[in-house]
Amino acid sequence: MNVRVEPTASAPTERGEAPDRRARLARRARLLAATSVAYNVVEAVIAVSAGLVAGSVALIGFGLDSVVEVSSGLIILWQFRHPLPASRERRALRLMALSFFALAAYVGVESARALVGGQDPDPSAVGIALAAASLAIMPFLSWAQRRTGRGLGSNAVVADATQTLLCTYLSAVLLAGLLLNATLDWSWADPVAGLVIAAVAVREGIQAWRGEGCCAPSATVGVAAGDCADVCCAGARSSAGGASGPPAAVR
Repeated sequence: MNVRVEPTASAPTERGEAPDRRARLARRARLLAATSVAYNVVEAVIAVSAGLVAGSVALIGFGLDSVVEVSSGLIILWQFRHPLPASRERRALRLMALSFFALAAYVGVESARALVGGQDPDPSAVGIALAAASLAIMPFLSWAQRRTGRGLGSNAVVADATQTLLCTYLSAVLLAGLLLNATLDWSWADPVAGLVIAAVAVREGIQAWRGEGCCAPSATVGVAAGDCADVCCAGARSSAGGASGPPAAVR
């Protein structure tokens, strides 16, 4: 007796959902990156201007960190303009690492000079308000970026979320330094805050440069061997292929 089996619609629907979901996540990553760039441009201008007026190395360093975050967001936008964003993953992480190292070098040197020279920065109400605003806004943006990056399997997007979260921590450090200087006249608190900013930037730069697991298997599905020139990306594909066979080609 011949039994006719009706094909189920769930399988093709599931196959079609994966690319659609990745496309939505990629659009969200670009939107979040653009939002981060716009906010940090404004933040950088205000922080650097207020820092120069007050003579605050910590405030200037905070503004330069915003410039680093602008570059980070632009790197993400550059990465996801490519048809295969995973192929630019390693390069994006390396560019982020270099921007972290540049920030750490400048802020570290200037903070040390301020401590040794005994510079007394003026109180900055603008800086205090800016640090408080960033402390309230940045955690939500970082959470959205991290969730999107994990959904995409993109360490570059997660690194961008880490930079945004770093801005939250630095906002707290900056706010403490500015308040101590304004209320207790502890001028040394400002360059100490700058040194903390520099140390955290070095740590994040090292992590971004290493780029461990920079191409998660979910990020490399459908990437042809010739399209992923990065060593880390190719290694991730080899591991995924050894476990469950090569991914199906995307037409």
